Amino acid sequence: MRILALADEESKYYWDYFEKQKLDNIDLIISCGDLAPQYLSFLATYAKVPVIYVHGNHDGCYEETPPDGCISIEDDIYIYRGVRILGLGGSMKYNYTGYQYTEKEMRSRVRKLWFKLWRRKGFDILVTHSAAYKINDAEDLPHRGFMCFVELLEKYHPKLFIHGHVHKTYGRNFKRESEYKGTRIVNAYERYIIEFPDVIENS
Repeated sequence: MRILALADEESKYYWDYFEKQKLDNIDLIISCGDLAPQYLSFLATYAKVPVIYVHGNHDGCYEETPPDGCISIEDDIYIYRGVRILGLGGSMKYNYTGYQYTEKEMRSRVRKLWFKLWRRKGFDILVTHSAAYKINDAEDLPHRGFMCFVELLEKYHPKLFIHGHVHKTYGRNFKRESEYKGTRIVNAYERYIIEFPDVIENS
């Protein structure tokens, strides 16, 4: 399965210089947040595959203008081609606007997923906006990752963790890919294509 992961900045490659054939070999589009709903709607119009998303901390406009033709996977496990994809959007709470959460609030969201996690026997891909704590995050509060994401990785050992929020343009030690205890971690900033094996459901 070929995944187009997106986050934080609308890619000129897919929007300003769009050619339909650029999406021909894509099997799934995943947005990790902070993208204009019109951008996702545009991609959903031309893509022949699902466009799924979680919210970024700046996606308050989605409440009135959700991206048409796209699927929110917030607090849910979305299954595509047998791949179980868990979505948890938002960032650390720093100014009480938009989709922001304290560590306690994010941990509460995770706890409420216990039945879905039990029923689906875990998940294969974790999709978030923020990074996990001390794994490619930053020291400042707005870009600090969540400890409960680390705990999800350690408990369920997903094959892939996709996030955004830490921009390549920030001048920090940006990492596109890394690894944590067997989980491949990808920062989806702007755009990135990920090859991921299909999983047969209930296998």
